[in-house]
Amino acid sequence: MKITLAAVLVTIPSAALAQDQVKPVLGARSQPAPYETESVVNHPRTIGWPEGRTPTAPRGYQVVKFAGGLDYPRQALLLPNGDVLVSEARTKPKLDAEPDVQRGQALSKTTGVSANRITLLRDADGDGIAEQRFVLREGLNQPFGMQYAAGRLYVGNTDGVVSFAFKPGQTRIDGAPRTLVTLPAGGYNNHWTRNLLLSPDARTLYVSVGSASNVGEYGMEEERRRAAILAIDLTSGRERLYASGLRNPVGMDFAPSTGTLWTAVNERDHFGDDISPDYLVGVREGGFYGWPYSYYGKQDPRHPDEGRELLATTLLPDVAVGPHAAALGLAFAKNSRPDNQLAYVARHGSWNRASFIGYDVLAVPFANGRPTAEPQPFLTGFVADAKKGDVYGRPVSIQTRADGAIFVVDDAGDTVWLVRRAP
Repeated sequence: MKITLAAVLVTIPSAALAQDQVKPVLGARSQPAPYETESVVNHPRTIGWPEGRTPTAPRGYQVVKFAGGLDYPRQALLLPNGDVLVSEARTKPKLDAEPDVQRGQALSKTTGVSANRITLLRDADGDGIAEQRFVLREGLNQPFGMQYAAGRLYVGNTDGVVSFAFKPGQTRIDGAPRTLVTLPAGGYNNHWTRNLLLSPDARTLYVSVGSASNVGEYGMEEERRRAAILAIDLTSGRERLYASGLRNPVGMDFAPSTGTLWTAVNERDHFGDDISPDYLVGVREGGFYGWPYSYYGKQDPRHPDEGRELLATTLLPDVAVGPHAAALGLAFAKNSRPDNQLAYVARHGSWNRASFIGYDVLAVPFANGRPTAEPQPFLTGFVADAKKGDVYGRPVSIQTRADGAIFVVDDAGDTVWLVRRAP
């Protein structure tokens, strides 16, 4: 799938910006009016990967099935000894959902009995295929993000962050968890995911918490400590609100050379096919990014008289990555030159668009910690038949290794793919 969105200036009222001038947003285009097209429910049907078939990478790269047969893998963590941890969890079915929604979620494999575990994958011979696997820990509560530091494994359950005593090389954790912080659980659609990112000095743990609603329809009291990135001091346990107004931030990573925290954000639903694009943004501490009152600096008509004091402080995205694309994963290539960097973005695909967009991994060129060109397709081939709505799998998260290898977690495909330079 080729992206043809032109880089243009997003024109908005000057009073709605914290910046001194209108900011160019890469990948953006003039957005249609809200409700210009009807909001639809369009879940994909996951058919799984045929034997021998893989996603498609650019020339010069090789795609290897690092591990298959997992149970809806969500996030990976690369350990210092080369082992790979994978969290496995599903969305809980909503029994009060409309029948067509329930059927769509079943077809797309997003809901069902959740494995609620972390699996350890080991490629002992270094051939790019994990020939050993171990259940490291089960009995968790919809785990997603993981981080490791100083003998502790941190796990983002939907209702809080816990840690376990752990050293790389272990294949089993039996010790009791230590609760670092409790969190509001669950959330609108897949907003139960709690991703984690450890600061380079290992003193602060960043936690992404998606909104409880689409656009605050349950009241903003329900959104306390949500639609935000929280920062936890690992020494004192103190929590601060790092950034807010981020509807569903999931993927997080630090830009090389600058250390800025970047995140991939899912924008709002029920506006029509082409509004509003998901995005990447370099997060400012204390920054407010518009949700639910505005998007790209434009006021949401569902909140015509609310949040006016926040509109003047609203910060804009940096890179638009497509409307209803469900950008969930984000990772920067490691060991790259400051003037030649890449960010990889996993687009999971959404139920709220008449025709598919996403179901791929994009590469965004960066230099000196800033995006320099529009997103380009990197890993494709997840869609089996767009007319029928069939997909083989859905990329959800990304991890990168110092040797240039890229691990892509495919939740609906029950697979972790390894993308590396061809020999």
